[in-house]
Amino acid sequence: MEFQFSSVLRVQENELTSQFLRPFYRSASALVDSGVRELVIDLSNVDHIDSASVGCLMDICKAMSDQNGVVKLVGLQERVRVFAVLAGLTRYIGVQVDKGIALENLDAFAAIRRKGNQR
Repeated sequence: MEFQFSSVLRVQENELTSQFLRPFYRSASALVDSGVRELVIDLSNVDHIDSASVGCLMDICKAMSDQNGVVKLVGLQERVRVFAVLAGLTRYIGVQVDKGIALENLDAFAAIRRKGNQR
């Protein structure tokens, strides 16, 4: 399997609730299965999540962890960030306040890993 070190999954809907979870989870699972090891989930458009979404994000985090990968959430609006903290999600998934910094860090990390694999 060839590894794709980083990928960004952007949620287009303004809410991440149970009605949108199936396609979202399928997209994330496909990325994990394809070899992605650093996944950034961009929630910039999302202004509401529910407990089912928290569970789904935890499942994605577990799947990535099982493959020695990491998940970062970016672009959380204040309401979503507070819910994620209160639900305990941020103990397992990294939350980057600035999307640009998260993507730069991810690109730099991927470049370092690619360079290391060339040795």
